[in-house]
Amino acid sequence: MTATSAPVLIVEDDENTSSLVATYLQREGFHTLTAHDGEEGLRLARQCKPVFVILDIMLPRLDGWEICRQLRKTSEVPILILSAREEEIDRIMGLSIGADDYLVKPFSPRELVERVKAILRRVQARPPQKNQQLSCGGLVLDPDKLMVTLNGEVLSLTAMEFKLLQALMSTPGRVFSRDELLDRCYAHGETVIDRVVDVHVGKLRQKIEKDPANPLFILTVRGFGYRFTDRDER
Repeated sequence: MTATSAPVLIVEDDENTSSLVATYLQREGFHTLTAHDGEEGLRLARQCKPVFVILDIMLPRLDGWEICRQLRKTSEVPILILSAREEEIDRIMGLSIGADDYLVKPFSPRELVERVKAILRRVQARPPQKNQQLSCGGLVLDPDKLMVTLNGEVLSLTAMEFKLLQALMSTPGRVFSRDELLDRCYAHGETVIDRVVDVHVGKLRQKIEKDPANPLFILTVRGFGYRFTDRDER
């Protein structure tokens, strides 16, 4: 794999850990950039456009959860959370707010590098998402035509329902929090409560699900939000 000239950003307050990670990445040909607190990490992520972000959770000034949330509002940069927090709830939280992977300390630097390379391979092989038709089990969303069909029949969706369905279908299996879905659907920063997402999901299920009470497409992840079904679940 040929490393890109864009840097891998390491946001880690422990200098020994960040130095170790940087050394192993550099051996594989990656350029690295390091931040030792959350505010600096977010600033560098926005300014330097890294190809990958390795992110600690417990950081001074701004924690890793918030950095991940902020980046996901405007960027699809791959994010790997590197944390001493090993509870399942922390892993789920990291993935639900948009991280691509979660690695617990203490860790193998070689494994970390291989995970970075594997994620980058998937990202680079992924076809462009913009204006790409999305489909699953007879449900088809066409961004160019702003049209959704189910088994060939055109559905009448509101603009908000269309945006919500597009966000969920764009990454099957990924858990979206209500706040993240609001950010996707209300791009101009309107002030709305997160429960409005539940209302839109309920109406959307009435239109796309055979049995809205037992949905097959849009699944609830209790305590976190929603995800679109993985294709192999159907």
